[in-house]
Amino acid sequence: MTNFYVSLRLADMVQPCWLVKGFCLRCSSININLRNLTRAGDRDTPSLRGKTNIWRDFVSGKKKEVVWPVLPPGISLTDTHCHLDMDDYQDDYRQVIDNAVKCGVQRIITIGIDLESSRKAIELAASDEHIYASVGVHPHNVSGLIVDHYDELRRLAASPKVVGFGEIGLDLVKSYAPVAEQKEHFKRQVTLAKELDLPLIVHDREAHVEVMEILAQAAPFPAGGVMHCFSGDPALAKQVMSLGFYLSVPGVVTFNKAETMQEVVRTVPLSSLLLETDGPYLAPVPRRGKRNEPALLLFTAARVAELKGVSLGEVASATTANACRLFGF
Repeated sequence: MTNFYVSLRLADMVQPCWLVKGFCLRCSSININLRNLTRAGDRDTPSLRGKTNIWRDFVSGKKKEVVWPVLPPGISLTDTHCHLDMDDYQDDYRQVIDNAVKCGVQRIITIGIDLESSRKAIELAASDEHIYASVGVHPHNVSGLIVDHYDELRRLAASPKVVGFGEIGLDLVKSYAPVAEQKEHFKRQVTLAKELDLPLIVHDREAHVEVMEILAQAAPFPAGGVMHCFSGDPALAKQVMSLGFYLSVPGVVTFNKAETMQEVVRTVPLSSLLLETDGPYLAPVPRRGKRNEPALLLFTAARVAELKGVSLGEVASATTANACRLFGF
């Protein structure tokens, strides 16, 4: 064992540098210090596995340390919901994916929210072994959908790495589309997803009653589904699970005031949970308010482990197994 420091910026993890008293003279943002590492050939490729990392954030001018979670050897995470096609990732897309893989996030589902993003999701999935795709039209974007668009969704869904149908559902907070249209196209997309034997990826924002009513009428769901970015209480969680759906936990669970979500995580069995970033949105603490990315899924997983009183490895293993069952990886 050697005793040295290596710094890896989240935005530049493939170009490590040396620290002076815990601060990198070359970098001015975020550093990860790794103590007592086993050398892996040379200092540019240190092993991250099984060690304690310290994350120092100097952006605010204040020295802040938090433990950077590290997965046990052979354990991985799956980010079941991310929007990799969005402009937020365009400047450093390749580094975002590399960062995720280095942190143990081995699979990422990039989500379609309209026809264009569904096509882009398929392109991204075809270009990288770690990426999979879903297709669908988000409730914000359903106005103007016609039969030809549904034919296009059917065609896109036949692509080899499409593993789910969505993001579809209802949004009663930001009604960019009239509620009547949202309901109509939610029902039509649920029907198409069932016909295609694809699991549903459901968006439910302040529309619990309406979403559950539509899903109950359309049940059963042989291919299953997931309530993306679950925002309900334990009672709603039971209703969702009764349909055979999973609950997906975002970075919100790390927020101090997310008490209802934390209670859901405590009470729902691990066998019914998935993890997601919903990147670039909803970054977990300690990056709350910044761009989210798949590497940060580690912090969400660590908070779930804390709430359930189990190890990070148990959470990662269980949620990854759940994702494999649902999406057929």
